[in-house]
Amino acid sequence: MRLATWNVNSLRSRIDRVEAFLARHDVDVLALQETKARLDQLPLLGLQSAGYEVAAAGVNQWNGVAVISRVGLDDVEVGFPDMPGWGDPVAAEARAIGATCGGVRVWSLYVPNGRKVDDPHYAYKLDWLARLRTAARDWAATPTALVGDWNIAPRDEDVFDIAQFKTSTHVTAPERAAFQGFLDDGYADLARPFTPEPDSYTYWDYYRQRFERNRGMRIDFVLGSPALAARTTGAFVDRDERAGKGASDHAPVVVDLAD
Repeated sequence: MRLATWNVNSLRSRIDRVEAFLARHDVDVLALQETKARLDQLPLLGLQSAGYEVAAAGVNQWNGVAVISRVGLDDVEVGFPDMPGWGDPVAAEARAIGATCGGVRVWSLYVPNGRKVDDPHYAYKLDWLARLRTAARDWAATPTALVGDWNIAPRDEDVFDIAQFKTSTHVTAPERAAFQGFLDDGYADLARPFTPEPDSYTYWDYYRQRFERNRGMRIDFVLGSPALAARTTGAFVDRDERAGKGASDHAPVVVDLAD
């Protein structure tokens, strides 16, 4: 199975890129984040004509997640158990969707950004991660992939200049500890062994030609349960998808799993 994750930054704006990416890399399952639309607004005909099924969750032009699969799409679940909400009034956001694809439970995750360390959104982010970890402990004994935009750079080398981020979110000790918690529970970063620095970045801001100067961050991950880690044969970051007119500010992460 070839599994990929991509923060597409609007599926409606980049559907042509998504369709071409699936065909070019022969992808079986693609998890998307920031689809930024309701299911009824998504242009899915081309995907369906190519043999893919789609499960998506979205309520407006913010957030949104999806799983696209040509190897089955069963037991779709929007949101994980006890997932916290945000807003006034507090409501669940479209940040998590799970589906079983070819015997693998795939969760497409868009972790809250956190904004600033003193912002209530930062506390929400840590709470969201803590509750996801609690839920994910029950899934670790089965073939499970926790994939998506984690909005965390777990190591100093995962950002182009750690000094510039010393007062920012994404690299704080509590965020990194939250990410490490999943690894402590048995999940593995499936792509890292195959994507050494500096080619491991997955995100480059549109600001000041960050991509052209490779001033990026590694914040998109495929975490796999032990059963999946044992099946991983390769991985890569498709940097070409960050280049050119109309690109997302994230690049897809692709992982190959043996049968």
